[in-house]
Amino acid sequence: MPDLKLNNHETIPQLGMGVFQMKDKQAFMDAVNWALEIGYRHFDTAAIYGNEKWLGEALEKSGIDRSEFFITSKLWPGNFDDPIQAYHDSCARLQLDYLDLYLIHWPSPGYDKAWQALEKLYAHQEVKTIGVSNFLETHLERIFQTGQVVPAVDQIELHPYFQRPELVDYLNDHQIKVEAWGPLGQGKTGVFDEPLLKQLATKYNKSVAQIILRWHLQEGHIIFPKSIHQQRLQDNFNLFDFHLRNEEIEQIENLDQDQPNGSTSTNQNFLNGLLETKPQN
Repeated sequence: MPDLKLNNHETIPQLGMGVFQMKDKQAFMDAVNWALEIGYRHFDTAAIYGNEKWLGEALEKSGIDRSEFFITSKLWPGNFDDPIQAYHDSCARLQLDYLDLYLIHWPSPGYDKAWQALEKLYAHQEVKTIGVSNFLETHLERIFQTGQVVPAVDQIELHPYFQRPELVDYLNDHQIKVEAWGPLGQGKTGVFDEPLLKQLATKYNKSVAQIILRWHLQEGHIIFPKSIHQQRLQDNFNLFDFHLRNEEIEQIENLDQDQPNGSTSTNQNFLNGLLETKPQN
């Protein structure tokens, strides 16, 4: 499993498992246990997902040493009133003394003050690394003006039909690693029917999903595809026995349609509304 070095000299496994919208406990526990058996050690969750406690139980029961894991969770805007307490609540649910990465989930109003609270956690060595999610250039510029620490990562929607080259270039220029959520387009874009990707899948004897995930890895993105199916978890892990050619990477880059699936960070009504909700755990 390749590790990438972050801007604070910590490292992060480039491939992990996401647990967004995994609401059934038995299916969740089965999936995480399969992932652990396969070799996954990087897990990405969030307070709003409502499954931090389950992940904590699975990690504790695994008997695997804490030092082998890289665990991410996220601060929900509804908890901007006390980010430090929210962080400790996440740690408690996960049965962990610290997180490897803690992110601000969305750039809702007050994110700059919330970032300063994360900086305090980082300065006190209560968290290994801090970063953001769904932040655009304008939000990051505000962080640079008011904060002291450059985010280590920005977790953004990113897939072959929504490649966001200007934002990715901006992040790379500022040594902020790109984490891709929805790396397969969440199955909503029709990307699995893309002729080029199907041709490459046939050429390499891989699935279209594996071609897309391999493209992400070669682009330097950190990915954590989600699945509750054992074989798909295995397939998502089997990405290191082939390599896309440079011209194939360029061909995939040419597929970009600027086609997002999720709510955008430019929708101020959406961002304001997130302040009114709190995670239920």
